[in-house]
Amino acid sequence: MDRFAIDQLGISGLELMRRAGQEAFRVLTQMCRPSGQVMVFCGAGNNAGDGYVVARLAREAGYPVRVRAIVSPEKLAGDAAAVYREFVDQGGTICLSDAEIRASADIVVDALLGTGLDRPVSGRFEEVIREINCFEGPVLALDVPSGLNADTGCPMGVAVRADRTVTFIGAKQGLYTGDGVDYSGEVCFVSLGVPAAVVASETPSARLLASPREAFARRVRSAHKGQFGHVLIVGGNSGYSGAACMAGQASARVGAGLISLATRASHASFMTLGQPELMCHGVESADQLDMLLARATVVGIGPGLGQDRWSRTLFDAVRESSVPLVIDADALNLLAQSPFRRTDWVLTPHPGEAARLLDTDTAAIRNDRFAAVIAIQEQYGGTCLLKGVGTLIADGNVIAVCPTGNPGMASGGMGDVLTGVIAGLIAQGFDIGDAARAGAYLHGEAADMAAVGGERGLLATDLLLHLYHLVNP
Repeated sequence: MDRFAIDQLGISGLELMRRAGQEAFRVLTQMCRPSGQVMVFCGAGNNAGDGYVVARLAREAGYPVRVRAIVSPEKLAGDAAAVYREFVDQGGTICLSDAEIRASADIVVDALLGTGLDRPVSGRFEEVIREINCFEGPVLALDVPSGLNADTGCPMGVAVRADRTVTFIGAKQGLYTGDGVDYSGEVCFVSLGVPAAVVASETPSARLLASPREAFARRVRSAHKGQFGHVLIVGGNSGYSGAACMAGQASARVGAGLISLATRASHASFMTLGQPELMCHGVESADQLDMLLARATVVGIGPGLGQDRWSRTLFDAVRESSVPLVIDADALNLLAQSPFRRTDWVLTPHPGEAARLLDTDTAAIRNDRFAAVIAIQEQYGGTCLLKGVGTLIADGNVIAVCPTGNPGMASGGMGDVLTGVIAGLIAQGFDIGDAARAGAYLHGEAADMAAVGGERGLLATDLLLHLYHLVNP
């Protein structure tokens, strides 16, 4: 996109670099008091050029500025060399010594490496990145935190941990998922004012989800429960009845008309004491389940399912049914043991379950979440929702990235609620891909609302009432 703007539209690279530096400086002024000392770490290439622009603008605005050149500025070429000379011509100075690197500062600007890194960071750059990560004040990264793979969001050995990242022209997908979220901090995207033709010049590899609230139209006065589908939740093995119950509650709270639970007969009679709107059935055989499948609009299977003979019996019956499915938890583990492909299901693995589906390890999933979600969707069909910070949803088209959610969701039952949300949306007529995308967004947004008072101690059931409000905008 950068080359297209320069080569096809005639916008000079120098102009784009100046715009990038101006936008980064604007963010810097939000992070640092007017008299605060600014320390800019510059490497080589255009990322260093952006840093020199920031340094010049900060100096012009009266900030005490120190620039640490990790690569000799004499080795710079093109636009980066031009903005370096502008900085020096206006009285700016460069420091090269390690002692200066450890000098006090109020804010650090990372302009070391930028995008395009394809090997682990080493040598002087590794040393300086570790030095930056020991800094206790705010860190602003330009385009991408140095050392972070812009495509996967994984650190290449070591990476800068920024408080904010200003990214230019095109948002880098690695900033929004997995480890990339922790390293990039708050992401500020700026287009640098390039024309729409620049955006149209490339097919996006991923899209950030927006709120799905517009999809929830006001219901007509003559509406009845039969119009909003019948969700069947299959699960709740011995000791895990709560998982199926939470999934059912979530389906109800997003507006499904009817919700049935198929669970162990030993506890079916009291599972709905806390939520009497749910219809609970003790099921011990595939024949008993068939009667419930015949009435279902959609089936969510996995919450509390287990992997014993009872679990396998119900799983085999469900996966042969003709209704859309939402597959979670132990249903995913059973699927991994006997792979199967369908076009009308949503798979919702966390990284461990994803590793089993792909016969690999969790580290491989974390190292490239985008590749993992694509691989699962291609192998198993339908839509795959890979859970975790920056949840990814793949349906064979552009990958969706979910921006909602918080660390308070690292507690039991959250996945069960998500299963219920997605199933409840499918029951109401959402396409499976749309249901997965909207469900992920609403699930995370409800958790964000529930965590206003604090993330630690957040419970899955805390999301339920917020879901009710979100689907009634």
